[in-house]
Amino acid sequence: MDDWQRRVDAAWDAADDRGEAATVAAILALAAERPAGDAAALYESAGAYDYAGREAEAEPLYRAALDAGLAEPERSRATIQLASTLRNLDRPEEAVELLRDLLAAQPAGAPLAGDAHAFAALALFDLGLKAEALREALTALAPHASRYGRAISAYAAELDDA
Repeated sequence: MDDWQRRVDAAWDAADDRGEAATVAAILALAAERPAGDAAALYESAGAYDYAGREAEAEPLYRAALDAGLAEPERSRATIQLASTLRNLDRPEEAVELLRDLLAAQPAGAPLAGDAHAFAALALFDLGLKAEALREALTALAPHASRYGRAISAYAAELDDA
């Protein structure tokens, strides 16, 4: 990990004590140290705006970070955060599409798969697809169940919004 990333991590670690405005300012100052169009700087800036509830400012920065070739694991994190932002901007359909694409591109059991399923479940719920939302959540949970994963998966498959 380089010095810049250490300083970014330290700024995030202090976020709860600093508050939203100071955190945004700290992250944007660090991002300004990087070249224009730097994927990591764009991602961290988007996250800062998102943290402060400024989703409309975060969205284009997440997209720019992804377009700039953000590397893993930040790429998956940015996709999940962008989906959450879209959900907060009342665009849950786009959120579900992004998360489904992310999950389809990842191997089974990918580190952030559970996170992606959770945000997809929230967006599906927002769309009024309550059974599909529950199915999404249960499907993500089933592999972690100690004894009844097969039953949970079977019951989840039977859920219907009709």
